[in-house]
Formats: sequence, C-alpha cells, structure tokens
Amino acid sequence: MTITQNKKTEFRELGLMDYEPAFNYQESLMKSIIDLKLKNRDRTDEIYEETPNYLLFVEHPHVYTLGKSGDEHNMLANSEKLKEINATFVKTNRGGDITYHGFGQIVGYPIVDLDNFKSDIHLYMRNLEEVIIRTIAEYGLKGERSEGETGVWLDVGKPYARKICAMGVKTSKWVTMHGFALNVNTDLRYFEYIIPCGIKDKSVTSLTRELERKFSNEEVLEVKEKIKKHFSDVFGAELV
Repeated sequence: MTITQNKKTEFRELGLMDYEPAFNYQESLMKSIIDLKLKNRDRTDEIYEETPNYLLFVEHPHVYTLGKSGDEHNMLANSEKLKEINATFVKTNRGGDITYHGFGQIVGYPIVDLDNFKSDIHLYMRNLEEVIIRTIAEYGLKGERSEGETGVWLDVGKPYARKICAMGVKTSKWVTMHGFALNVNTDLRYFEYIIPCGIKDKSVTSLTRELERKFSNEEVLEVKEKIKKHFSDVFGAELV
C-alpha cells in the first residue's frame, strides 16, 4: 500500500489555556492520528485515509513542567512558594528536563505525522530550531544551536550564553506532540525558581529583554505570523 504524504497542517489558536487541558487536547489529536495510521496499516484494500497534521498555539498561566527524564531537584520552589507565585507544577511525558510556561510566551505544539514529512526525530528537532532561528532573525537576533542542548540560544560559547526558546517533544508511531516555547514578554523572574532544562551555567532571555521593549498584542500576533510562515517554509507544510 502506498500512502501519499499529506503536507496540509491545520493551524489552531487555543488562546489562554491551563496546561493540563491543553495536554489532554494534544493527546486526543495524537491518538486520532495514530489510530488512523493503524487503520491504514491493517487495510486489505488499496483505500486509505491521509493522516492530518496540526499546529497549535497556546499561552499557559504560570506552570512548571518536568520531562520524563528530568530531575525533580531542578525544581527549586516548594509547594508554599508555588502558591505564593500563583504557579503549578506538572510532570509530563515529553523529553527534556524542567521548564517554565507563562504569560507572554508563545507556546507551539505541532501534532504532526512525520511520515508526512520525514521520519527523522533528530531532523525534526533541528527543523523546529530553524523555525525559531529564522523568526528571531527578523528582529536582528542571531539564534544558535548549542551542542547537546536542545532549543535556541544567543551568544553560544560565551559566558553570557542564554536560551530564548525551549523545546521538548514526545513521539509515538512517528506522531509528535509538545514542541517549543518562545519567550516574548515573559516574566523571566519565574525562571529563578528552577534550573532551566537542568543547565546550571546559562541563563534565560526573551525578545523583550533583548530588544529592550515590551511587545504589544499586535506585535505578538506579528511574531506568531512569522513563526507560521517559517514553519511552512522549513517543513514544506501548507498551513490551513
């Protein structure tokens, strides 16, 4: 059975949503794609259905998430401090260590069937990084990769290297979930309560800090449009 690659990717803006409902939504989309892949695999005729792809944008209230291979010791705040700063702590099933999501951050969750693009997790991660590198380049920032440290960084190799976009994903049957978190107007003080991604010797930054100005709602929308454009270009996806 030959199945053609479906490059169409449905974009959905979820707005402000707590982490766990967004997680459940991702899982439901992922499961529906996997179920369809298994159905196609088991068919005895030559009739099949194309698997869909999704790109979700969301903003989360203050939450710390710990990846399945993460170290809980990288969470520096106890339950009382979490209540004080109005934040929650969630263990999740993505790769990577601990990170923070909060207001002023653009979180992108591609729920895509990599068989529609290229079945290569390493390439997928590098492509996600490339999307953000191209996006922040439009603001005069040189995003870089740091050897062995997923995400997008500034001034790699220097004492003041800092991360502007964290990434972590999960895949099953070549279907992805989770994704990236680009700091735009993010309150960076919240990163003081964790060892971000388990990396002790580097800091975290945002577009606001680097450009020394707050982004208006309209400007945040512009950043999102740039991400969507570069996502289409890098992955060869057709956003609908």
